[in-house]
Amino acid sequence: MKLISWNVNGLRACMTKGFMDFFNEIDADFFCLQEIKLSEGQLEWDKEGYEAYWNYAEKKGYSGTAIFTKHKPISVAYGIGVEEHDHEGRVITLEYDNYYVVTVYTPNSQNEVARLDYRMVWEDAFREYLLGLKAKKHVMVCGDLNVAHKEIDIKNPKANRRNAGFTDEEREKMTVLLESGFIDTFRHFYPDMEQIYSWWSYRFKAREKNAGWRIDYFLASEDLKDKLVDAKIHTEIVGSDHCPVELDVDL
Repeated sequence: MKLISWNVNGLRACMTKGFMDFFNEIDADFFCLQEIKLSEGQLEWDKEGYEAYWNYAEKKGYSGTAIFTKHKPISVAYGIGVEEHDHEGRVITLEYDNYYVVTVYTPNSQNEVARLDYRMVWEDAFREYLLGLKAKKHVMVCGDLNVAHKEIDIKNPKANRRNAGFTDEEREKMTVLLESGFIDTFRHFYPDMEQIYSWWSYRFKAREKNAGWRIDYFLASEDLKDKLVDAKIHTEIVGSDHCPVELDVDL
């Protein structure tokens, strides 16, 4: 089974930059999107063979997530069931017989880490949500987690030490999440692979120089360890300031 996650940074814009070419070629069972920046009715989507689920932010042109899947779920949940966190369209959960698929667009701590305090509250709430799911079934969670976990996951760690996405606080929350029973699937397969990133700033020719960050992930609950087949980062795919990431799993 193949799962793809991609922060498209505006789905309508990405559609003009080869989105459907990649979508059709990769032929995934699950195709999860973050930062769709859509309101309901702004995009016609009718891809035969796929169910589509959308979680729009209340604020227009902001955030939002979607999942396209070949497999009809038992149930669908939008958000994490916590009022203060469920206005920005950040989470979709699909339930199946023995697993959940979750896509998430984690809040960015923003310039001068202005939203770091909120981010810390979000991290604890989202972790509790995932642990509640994990207590019932296998969990695969993917998306833009807005954190480069280790120094190996960022081109210039020293220069970015206090920047949003690489603060000690955010990295520690990622450590706590993994230690609570989740696997960073890319590092599971490629623990020492360097200079592989999933996001590059649009400024300073960052992608051309590969001055990137690995902030897009597939995490899997530890009970799936023996079923993981491979994890990939499609650095060759353009269309957004992020590239798609992939998980292959034998379920």
